[in-house]
Amino acid sequence: MERILTDFIKALRSADVPVSIGESIDAAQTTALVGYGDRQILKDSLATAVAKSEEEKETFDRLFDIFFARNTTLDQMSGEGDEQSDQSSSGDDTNDLLSMIQSGDATGMAMAMERAAQEVGVNNIQFSTQTGIMTRRMLNEMGLRDLEMRMIELQREGTAEGDEEAAALGEARSELLRQARDYVEQQYRTFGEAATERFMEDFLQQSRLTEIDRRDVIRMQHLIKRMAKRLAAKHSRRRKARNRGQLDIRKTMRANAAYEGVPFETIWKRKKRERAKVVAICDVSGSVAQYAKFLLMLLYELTEVIPDIRSFAFSHKLIETSDDMESLDFDTVFPKILKEAGFGSTDYGQALVDLHSQFWDSIDRRTSVIILGDGRSNYGNPRIDIMKELNAQCKRVIWLCPEQQSLWGTGDSEIPRFAPFCHVLQRCSTVKDLERAVDQILSAYD
Repeated sequence: MERILTDFIKALRSADVPVSIGESIDAAQTTALVGYGDRQILKDSLATAVAKSEEEKETFDRLFDIFFARNTTLDQMSGEGDEQSDQSSSGDDTNDLLSMIQSGDATGMAMAMERAAQEVGVNNIQFSTQTGIMTRRMLNEMGLRDLEMRMIELQREGTAEGDEEAAALGEARSELLRQARDYVEQQYRTFGEAATERFMEDFLQQSRLTEIDRRDVIRMQHLIKRMAKRLAAKHSRRRKARNRGQLDIRKTMRANAAYEGVPFETIWKRKKRERAKVVAICDVSGSVAQYAKFLLMLLYELTEVIPDIRSFAFSHKLIETSDDMESLDFDTVFPKILKEAGFGSTDYGQALVDLHSQFWDSIDRRTSVIILGDGRSNYGNPRIDIMKELNAQCKRVIWLCPEQQSLWGTGDSEIPRFAPFCHVLQRCSTVKDLERAVDQILSAYD
């Protein structure tokens, strides 16, 4: 029975539920106390032992229902200390696959399938494409080849009885194949689905944002939310660490005067920290729009560490998008942004003029300005004078350019002229680049 719990904990860990050694021991003690008889009591008890956050509880509920969705009893599944299991594993002819099919021993078949799955390592499955080969390996371990040889022998006899028995065995074989495939697919959902998801996310992190397929947009949204949580946790920890520091001796002595100078209460020197303030200016023309979409998505998931954020979009005319981003669903607001600002000839100079004339008061010495765009201004006046003034007005200017560096300055690209007034100018083509850039911005406020 210990193997069942061990496999379930392995499934939780593969799905990014961090179950520590101590929690594993608690789970084992909990299981020993409540037993496997009542599934609901077992589920509630184990959830208390290993699932901590709401997200982990959702994952736990899903995996528990999949993992324990079997027709046989848990005692039969374990095969440990079970007399019938010992006989089956010893190779007794009365318990081989053919004998179990002929006798209709469903329990024995289920137990044999469990043992075969353990032997071939079905719970190590990582991709859905492995389902077929894992199914065949498991069936071969159960003795499918002997069953198939018996069917061939009966067909060669050419008798009516032999043909009838071969047909019956063929039906049993088809049913066994179906059950085995269902079992392996269940194991994939339990152990492999999370590994596949991690593989896909790693691939998406390294893919150019313009190459993201529509089918992967939802996955990208989940990925960005996780990135935001990771960044929020990282910079929140830094804040907490900075709350300590050097002891303020004078204030500590003054606070403890009532205790005859014994420092029961300690007071630390604290350096006043700036609150993060970000202004994002995004080019939403053409293929650049996809980069702007994911940058805005990431920034607005970070309201915990960026409480003050204003966003703007342009291709020609600059518009503010802050209110819509805060109040509307992202899938609704971004098409609206594209409709209002995404069409027309790209003009960085006009966008800077609009920023200066309408929204200049939103920028001060603690503002980090992110400009996302390729810097291609259709040979218009890029208004470098306003860019120079922006550099002096704000804390930092970070320019994220989706184009490869070899193209900067070619054609109508004004990047080399903007570069002297940027504190950071870097290529940004993947969601990983976006995360790195936002991390650098937040680090400036730690």
